[in-house]
Amino acid sequence: MVDVIVFAEGQSEEQFIKQVVAPSLRHQRIYLKAQTLKTSQQGTGGAVTFDRLTFYARNVLRQYPNAVLSTFLDLYGLDTDFPEFHEARRQAEVTSRVARLEAALHREVVAKVGCQAERFIPHIQPYEFEGLLFADVTALCEIEPRWKNYLNKLRAIRDAFPTPEHINDSFETKPSRRLEALLEPRYRKTRHGPLAAGRITLAVMEAECLHFRTWMERLRKLA
Repeated sequence: MVDVIVFAEGQSEEQFIKQVVAPSLRHQRIYLKAQTLKTSQQGTGGAVTFDRLTFYARNVLRQYPNAVLSTFLDLYGLDTDFPEFHEARRQAEVTSRVARLEAALHREVVAKVGCQAERFIPHIQPYEFEGLLFADVTALCEIEPRWKNYLNKLRAIRDAFPTPEHINDSFETKPSRRLEALLEPRYRKTRHGPLAAGRITLAVMEAECLHFRTWMERLRKLA
């Protein structure tokens, strides 16, 4: 049995892990427990700084000495205090950028927390969780009956990029903003995101999204 605690970017990512990712691993006796980090006395989720992440990583890894820690953070809006953030920004290819960020994050967390290297599996999703939903826009449009009216526009967005993980890095063009601006009824991250991901299925998302698939494969190997 392996316990894996996943620090999630926000509530939609947390629910995606709880509702879609975690059930797929239970048969291997890999048990994922997603949580968002506290950002204030009452607030959780979002605004994940490197200092906040290392603070909670240290606490969790000491509290659960046999657990593995992972992350599910969005590349879009990642705090500039993350290790090698500015160096990674100079990488033209997004997969190279996240690979550099994850390598640096792994090195620094292991050093600051003092844990064994295999106990930390960093994952930064390019560019954000909603990119995964473009893996199958037909399934996405099944969540709300009126969304089928926007299927061709969603297909055009998807077809404009090599993979869903390349949809992209600005406020107006990030995946969640595209969905919010286009769909009626309006796309709601915490309501529609996990529902759509379950309809699309992990198998389809992994087939379309190499970086996400790599994370899933690393989790499965823990068995």
